[in-house]
Amino acid sequence: MSPHISRHMSTRRAATAAGTAIIAAALIGTGLSTANAAPTPEPTPAAAPVKLSASQRAELLRDADAEKARTAKELGLSGAEKLVVRDVVKDRDGSVHTRYERTYDGLPVLGGDLVVHETKSRKTEGVTKARAGDLKVDTARAKAAPKGARAVVWAASGTPRLAYEKVVKSTKKDGTPSRLHVVTDARSGKKIFQWDDIRTGAGHTQYSGDVELGAKQESSGFSLTDVERGEHKTYDLGGGTSGQGKLVAGEDDEWGDGTPANKETAAADAHFGAALTWDYFKNVHGRDGIKGDGVGAYSRVHYGNNYVNAFWDDSCFCMTYGDGEGNAKPLTSIDVAAHEMTHGVTSNTAGLIYSGESGGLNEATSDIFASSVEFAGNNKEDVGDYLIGEKIDIRGDGTPLRYMDKPSKDGKSKDDWYKGIGSIDVHYSSGVANHFFYLLSEGSGAKEINGVKYDSPTADGKAVTGIGREKAEKIWFKALTTYMTSNTDYAKARTATLDSAKDLYGADSAEYKGVDAAWAGVNVKAAKGGKH
Repeated sequence: MSPHISRHMSTRRAATAAGTAIIAAALIGTGLSTANAAPTPEPTPAAAPVKLSASQRAELLRDADAEKARTAKELGLSGAEKLVVRDVVKDRDGSVHTRYERTYDGLPVLGGDLVVHETKSRKTEGVTKARAGDLKVDTARAKAAPKGARAVVWAASGTPRLAYEKVVKSTKKDGTPSRLHVVTDARSGKKIFQWDDIRTGAGHTQYSGDVELGAKQESSGFSLTDVERGEHKTYDLGGGTSGQGKLVAGEDDEWGDGTPANKETAAADAHFGAALTWDYFKNVHGRDGIKGDGVGAYSRVHYGNNYVNAFWDDSCFCMTYGDGEGNAKPLTSIDVAAHEMTHGVTSNTAGLIYSGESGGLNEATSDIFASSVEFAGNNKEDVGDYLIGEKIDIRGDGTPLRYMDKPSKDGKSKDDWYKGIGSIDVHYSSGVANHFFYLLSEGSGAKEINGVKYDSPTADGKAVTGIGREKAEKIWFKALTTYMTSNTDYAKARTATLDSAKDLYGADSAEYKGVDAAWAGVNVKAAKGGKH
């Protein structure tokens, strides 16, 4: 029997790679045994985030918006500064963490974001700022703004100053779109900073076997619209590089045949990866969708011709996938989807600027949760591991794209922090955080997990004992959503994760000590004059 996608429910599809008999075997094989009782799970920490419904989240945002003037005054902001509510996280103990952007004399402040931490009784107990100190800027314009630019206040580095931000759109040599943000000093006209708003990540084309897909019954058949996950849709660009594409639809509830020759196969993989990622963030971290508002993004497959990459784009709120070398290996596996979707989560939480050390942390966050989603997905065709790109021979020698236990094994990524690491490509500086996460989860030294052998070194030669991946994931997510800001660097990420570990498990806990040891293992020390 040829591999195909088999109908599993009236409004859900099963993307198959070996026929309906395998689906039956898989369903039978999921029966629970009562011979050995499962271990009692550890209690959820009081500082862990709760799952907010869309209406609950909207209410918290409305409350914060109504109180933003009072909050600004309480924080000691000047009369020229206003707060703009961006995101909110609520913990099980009732604590609320509200993220704000800032304006100054009506101008957006780049690098002015902050998070206000409140107790259950809504008493402010702390604030995390992208920039410490007062904000005083002369906003009188000295030079005419470049065509198509907007006036802003630059506060992400150096002395806060009036600046102009222009977005330059282009296409890179490999076909990846580019939206380069260029910030120039309004008085001297000199470039201050730049970063690309398109987050890229190369990856994997391994199919996931027999899986369920969320589909919607239409008047003339079905479409890849996941009604259970914010109406997430998957579109076919048909080789194009712009627009939304055509919604993947068909007369029956069957998708693809497990080969790239069938154009529905890539759509099935991308749709499945998006569903697993949605479920992971909701079930593990209580975040309902990328923005936390229950609204789904969308996926676009078959981008360009021989395009060996995938990317997240804020402007379309979507993930986009190429078909790989020879259009034979679509980059649509679980961890690619999770990697790209996580870029959206990062953009709507910490907003880590995609350049320098913050850019490396942005990339690492996508790798960290790509691996986490793969483990959580528990798919027998693509088991969880700490390898990125292990299912596609993108190098032509059978090796993964990136390694989390020892990033330098790819020939370019860095195992440990050093001064100046922010000047290299973010896909390689990300190795420091990837290595930290592996050490925190599993510890140093040689071991085998799910059939994959690892051997993780440390910068100081000292052994690190892992605290378990599940706890490491929760610490990183809490740090991302409540303590990291747009310009967080590695030293600040260390502080953010220590604060998270303290909130979740206590300052004297093994988890807190594990975070400290794992950062030492990648040569990241406390920021000069900072906490911890």
